[in-house]
Amino acid sequence: MRHLSSVPARRGTIIFLNGTSSSGKSTIAAELTRVLDEPCFHMAVDAFHAMRSRAPVPAERLDDVLHRTWQGFHRAVAGMAAAGNDVVVDHVLSAEWRLRDCLALFDPRDVVFVGVHCPPAELERRERARGDRPTGLAARQLPQVHAHGVYDLECDTAREDATAVAHRIKDFLPRRPSPTAFEKLRADLRDGTQLRLTAQEQ
Repeated sequence: MRHLSSVPARRGTIIFLNGTSSSGKSTIAAELTRVLDEPCFHMAVDAFHAMRSRAPVPAERLDDVLHRTWQGFHRAVAGMAAAGNDVVVDHVLSAEWRLRDCLALFDPRDVVFVGVHCPPAELERRERARGDRPTGLAARQLPQVHAHGVYDLECDTAREDATAVAHRIKDFLPRRPSPTAFEKLRADLRDGTQLRLTAQEQ
């Protein structure tokens, strides 16, 4: 058995799926874990919220608890990738600070930023069919989620099924661009360019 220190360093890839609730991110992530050649981890923010105990949170503290959950999620993703693991992230960038936090934490060379789009009417139909999301949640998120406008790859889940999207992402990995979308966004911040996402501190 090799000593741990003799294992060659490996940088993990972060496949970052960003879209509204009900846009199809989780289904794409599940397909990616099935089709990718390397072992990978699906890390979804919903799973982190589900880990929280059922202790009641007073209304005046809820925003702070949710904010800390998102911060911890980002740092968990960064830690897994820094340890050499490939990660598929299922995220909703409906607040500017979330994107800024990820840009600060993740190695931008290793992020494949995927915009997961879906028309409003289809989002509404999926919400009704699911029955586990507040009515209109996706519509409220839609103006902010894609406002930064820069991706490495984009898809429309009303036109393309999850399996096709997952294979397209897999095929894209060996020919990732330079600079990546995350490198471009980080450079914009460094140059003082303002991201256009509307702040929503949750």
